[in-house]
Order: sequence, then structure tokens, then C-alpha cells
Amino acid sequence: MNRIDRLFGILTLLQTKKYVPAEKIADKFRLSIRTLYRDIKALGESGILISFEPHKGYFIVLGYFLPPVSFSSEEANAFLLMETMVAGFADRSIQTHYSSGLNKIKAVLRSSQKDKLEILTNNTRLQLPSCHYPNFEYLSMLQNAIASKQIIELEYSNNIQAASKRQVEAIGLIFYAFSWHLIAWCHMRKDYRDFKVSRIVRLKNTELPFAKTDHIELNNYMKMLPVNY
Repeated sequence: MNRIDRLFGILTLLQTKKYVPAEKIADKFRLSIRTLYRDIKALGESGILISFEPHKGYFIVLGYFLPPVSFSSEEANAFLLMETMVAGFADRSIQTHYSSGLNKIKAVLRSSQKDKLEILTNNTRLQLPSCHYPNFEYLSMLQNAIASKQIIELEYSNNIQAASKRQVEAIGLIFYAFSWHLIAWCHMRKDYRDFKVSRIVRLKNTELPFAKTDHIELNNYMKMLPVNY
């Protein structure tokens, strides 16, 4: 990777998060810390306002305007392929948001890129059993509850179709055994539970903050699942 591409890559990475540690940038682009400092200085000299906060990392100064991101044909093709995957492995809420985002990407492509993308759209298929396609639309709401650390109420039907109402604190989503599973602390059971998302009958975000403050890390919970990761 030449230096111009690397500088652009660093700038793009800085746009993805509020703070990016120097070690993470250096590791991603296989740089020494000294070389990274020179690259950050070069970006600053070009007029891009980048600052640093101890123990957090580099960040783009709030209010600084960055031009729209451009995409290579290969990047656009990758997004298109993922639309096919989203249709087979995500629910209607995620499909809607993904399609909306992909349309925004298509809007900034060159005409020649759009033509090639149209060809790929007509010649890419994912074949799955009809019973596999999700018929719910909860994933987007669950994502918001996890990110905001807010309690959700759900009505759930278990594997013997016994219904129950729960208040839960969702810590993560896991896809295994060809199904999405919500991992959450259940107020009723006073323990973590694995809820199969397709069995959720109703869902409501209470917008109340988590009551429990010391939740298990999702990676640690995954070690207890009867599947290998």
C-alpha cells in the first residue's frame, strides 16, 4: 500500500469511531508508532483537524467537514454481495435498513460502477430452504436496546409453545444453529437466558436503563454454548 492510500485509509478509520487508539491504527496498517506519528502529522498539515486524548486515542475534531466517502468497484461489489446474505440471514427490519444504506452507496458511484453493479445484481443468488428465511422484524430494535443498555419487555413462546412475559436486559445477539438468539439477563429468572428470536411474539423497549451493572461479557457466555466457535 502506497502512502497516499494509507493516509486515506487512516482517515477513513478515524471516521468510524469516536476515538481510535494509536496501537490499533498502527496494527491495522502494519506501521511502527513512529511512522504513524509522521502520517498523523502529514494529515494535519494537509488541513485535516485531528487531535489526541490520552488513554483514548486519536479523533477528528468535532465540526470538521469531511467530503463524501468514495467507494471502489470492489467495495461496492462486496456491499452488494452482503445484501444477498442479509436477505437470507437477517430479518425484515435489518433488510430495510441495509437496502436504504446500500442505495445511498449506489448514489455516489460513477455511472460505469452502477452499470457493473446492476449486472451483478441480476446474476447473484443465494439458495436457502424457504423455511429458513426469517419472518420477524425484531433485530433492529434489539440492536438499539443492546447499544443503549435499556430494558426490554418481551412476550416469548418456548419450544413447547408455553407463553410468558419477561423484562430482560439484552447483552448481545448470536447467530448459531441457523437461528438468531438473544442473550439477556431475565428479571424473572434472575439469570441469563438464551431466547430464540423467532419465538418472540411481541417486543417493547421500555427505555429504562439496565438495573444490573456487572453483566457477563458476551464472549464468555458463548463459551458455555453447545457449539464450537
